[in-house]
Amino acid sequence: MVLYLLFESASGYALFHAYGIRKIGQSVDAVRSTLLDLKRFRRAIKLDGFTPFMSAVDALSQCNAISEGIMTDKLRNFLELYLPKEIPGKKATFTVGVMEPKVGSHITEATGITCQSDDYIQELLRAVRLHFGQLFDKLKPYDLEKSQLDLGHSYSRVKVKSNANRVDNMMTQAIFLLDTLDRDVNFFSMRVRKWYGWHFPELVKIVNDNYLYAKLAKFVVNKSDLSEEDIPALADLIGDEDKAKQIVEAAKASMGQDLSPVGLINVQQFSQRVMNLSDYRKNLYEYLVTKMNDIAPNLTSLIGEMIGARLISHAGSLSNLAKFPSSTLQILGAEKALFRALKTGGNIPKHGIIFYSSFIRRASTKNKGKMARYLANKCSIASRVDCYSDMSSSILGEKMREQVEERLDFLEKGVAPCKNLVVMKAAVERMTNTVSEEDKEENVGIFAKKKKSETETDDDTMDLDKPAMHSTLCT
Repeated sequence: MVLYLLFESASGYALFHAYGIRKIGQSVDAVRSTLLDLKRFRRAIKLDGFTPFMSAVDALSQCNAISEGIMTDKLRNFLELYLPKEIPGKKATFTVGVMEPKVGSHITEATGITCQSDDYIQELLRAVRLHFGQLFDKLKPYDLEKSQLDLGHSYSRVKVKSNANRVDNMMTQAIFLLDTLDRDVNFFSMRVRKWYGWHFPELVKIVNDNYLYAKLAKFVVNKSDLSEEDIPALADLIGDEDKAKQIVEAAKASMGQDLSPVGLINVQQFSQRVMNLSDYRKNLYEYLVTKMNDIAPNLTSLIGEMIGARLISHAGSLSNLAKFPSSTLQILGAEKALFRALKTGGNIPKHGIIFYSSFIRRASTKNKGKMARYLANKCSIASRVDCYSDMSSSILGEKMREQVEERLDFLEKGVAPCKNLVVMKAAVERMTNTVSEEDKEENVGIFAKKKKSETETDDDTMDLDKPAMHSTLCT
């Protein structure tokens, strides 16, 4: 069978006919010496066709298509022009070696041309890349290096730019920072309690909230300075007048030791730092909620902002999460337990990150696995809709959340849920109505603006005609 090699260079597509190298009876190591020797390689390969890229933009688009495994129209026309014509109904007489298997499969599906991509073909294409400047005499080495450098910079710039502007990447960093802040705020709050507890130990029993405790430590500072006059200020601070009175009474009979002025200042400053971290954590959470509603509205409506963000962050991106099957999404986050179970022959985990969902926690022990499987199925559908849909809407996620609630009632109480087909039809109709209403509002706004502009024009025309009409009537 005749072998052709498709080589994608920075200057254009090239097709080589490999007629002097036989794969049968030869390993990759055996032909490597032939591939490295230019004189011997020239006798084994011949350039059959070459089509250049018309511009740098064309080269970049073709390079992006190859990296994504897509055959462009330019590549298809090139192959149909230089490859021999196949007779329908007969066995293929040639095969095309390609570097990327995805491109080869796409070429085979679209044109029926048999493609091959294995270690042997890749070694041949590496040799073509090594000697391409000498095999193609019309292209100067300086031009080839310049086109490779320009295309490499453009391709890298596009990839880095698209990766930097991904919104889900910002959300992934936000959830990581949010988890770090939770640990730090809890640790620092306990440190404030232990530090200020030496001075005012009774305050721990009165106030349980860490943020409120830090505010009181900053406000009170020295317990000996508290009096009845501070009760209104304390009540405004904690929102409870009874607790404010308890704090003042506890300060009068406190058993804590006195701290030096420098120690009290340090406690006050450290309490302020804890309060600042808590405020920043609150703002970051609001930012995360907003971004999740923009990026994955259906997944957010179904499972919540925090769990949805953790799923996306663990998968790497929303597109990666959308490509996962529901069985993988179900145990996402429990990889160590899964591999340990496979190694030791133990029980495979039934849930990972989605265990923290309220649906799983509300289910009974015997139904947790069923709920995890059903919830993972819905999360997989929601992530795919959010990733590949052009319309940003949470209607489908709300409907699927209702389905999960009905499934939980069915497992716990035996209440029959609605059929999936009925629910999906209702969701699609609601989404269609929403889109039509938005289009109607836009059309009404455009019509109102147009009508207003026509009215202004008519008014101007009437104002110009009024003097003429008046003079005619007078005559």
